Amino acid sequence: MIYLLDTNAFTDIMREHPRMIARLEGLPTDDRVVICSIVRGEILYGINRLSPGKRQQDLSSKAENIFAALLCEPVPEAAADHYASVKNTRLKKGLSMDENDLWIAATALHVGACLVTRDHDMQQIDGLIVADWTTP
Repeated sequence: MIYLLDTNAFTDIMREHPRMIARLEGLPTDDRVVICSIVRGEILYGINRLSPGKRQQDLSSKAENIFAALLCEPVPEAAADHYASVKNTRLKKGLSMDENDLWIAATALHVGACLVTRDHDMQQIDGLIVADWTTP
């Protein structure tokens, strides 16, 4: 199984959330945990917004260590088809969603990944497999 971490799941790893760490450590060796370029960008943006100093340096170092351990999937051209479909479906239902979240979901759909997230909006996307690794 491929697991794509969204931004809040990546942040949970940075914060060393006990359930998140336990799930990562308990995965079978043939499972893959990845991020996508949108998640990487959101994490770097958040760190770069901080005032220069020890906290920013510590978070940057922690993020870089996690980046080094995970494959970063690019957002492929074909994910745009999923993006358009998901966005149109949600708009017809009167539901909005953050643009980056739409791209993360579209990438997960394209690569056939389970999206690891605490974001409940993701559970409303048809065909998207979602898991929250912070709950029992």
